[in-house]
Order: sequence, then C-alpha cells, then structure tokens
Amino acid sequence: MESKSKRDFFPLSMHFVSQDNLAYCGVASIVMVLNSLNIPAPETPEYRRYKIFTQDNFFSNPKTQKIIAPEKVARGGMNLQQLGGLLSSYDSVKVKVYHAGDSSLAEFRKLAVANLKQPGNYVLINYLRKEIGQERGGHISPLAAYNESTDRFLIMDVSRYKYPPIWVKAADLYNSMNTNDSSSGKTRGFVLVSK
Repeated sequence: MESKSKRDFFPLSMHFVSQDNLAYCGVASIVMVLNSLNIPAPETPEYRRYKIFTQDNFFSNPKTQKIIAPEKVARGGMNLQQLGGLLSSYDSVKVKVYHAGDSSLAEFRKLAVANLKQPGNYVLINYLRKEIGQERGGHISPLAAYNESTDRFLIMDVSRYKYPPIWVKAADLYNSMNTNDSSSGKTRGFVLVSK
C-alpha cells in the first residue's frame, strides 16, 4: 500500500488467473492483460452471454495461430517475441517488446515505473526463475506494482499454485530477464502493453 506505482495492481487482481498447464504462463498473463484493458472478447460457452478472454478461447483469434499454435505453446511455452506477437494479433492492442540485452536496468526501471503509475497499460516480464531464487526455467507474468523505498517490483505470478505474488529487487529482476532464451537465441525481457 506504500507504493506510489501500483495502478495495475487492482485491475490485474480482478482478472488474476492461474495458468491452465505448466507451459501456459504466457497465455494466462495475456488473458489477464486483455481483460484488464477491456479488449472485445470472444463468446465463452461456460459464461453464456458474457464475453471474456479465457485460456481456452484465447487462440480463437485466427491471427494468433499464425504466430504460434496452441499445441506448441502447451508443449513448450513461448518466447518474448511470440508473446509480443500474440498480443499484437489483437488490432486494438499496442505492444512494445524490449529484450533485456538491448536495454539496461535504468531503462527498465524507468519504463516499468512510469507504466505502473498510469492506468490502462501493463508490463509483462519474461524471466529466468532461478535468477530470483526460485526453481529453474523461463517464466512469464505481469508486474503489478513498484515500491520506491525498497526498489522492488511485485510480480503477480500466474503459477499461483506454486508461487504467490512476490516482491523482487529491481536489479535481480533485470538480471533474470537478461538471460538467454534458447528457443529464440535472444535474451528474455519485458513487454509494454496498452490499447
């Protein structure tokens, strides 16, 4: 509550979901952001007349399957470029992808904090878990807040069956993004998303 950069916390909390399988961290994160942005969603049989993005209907947009098939994501997840591409497949969504290797801690902090102070835009991060003291493996989740006095970001971890939301030092988080992703040959990083 002490944070001055927390505009994303409550909208993301309202749409917080756990990833449906071990590789759907990116899909769960995208669904949270699209619902928080109030992007027109497809029909969802389980909610009858209500329209909302779910991990089941996310790939119903024909443009998404040109980027990566849901079966491929379910087996091996997605990289940073695919994350940005999937978000961009929705016409009313604006996306900017940053590879950590092409950025810096100072730039990341500046862009992420500015984003978290404003409504209607979000930060998704692609990071290596072991660099922040968790079990190994790449992961994607949204950021929800930044605490100025401790220089920590709050990750709303979509694998909440395993990890709760966690505050991570900015330098440690940047270092976890500045790791090589073998599926792309590039570093992980972050994505800024808005309407």
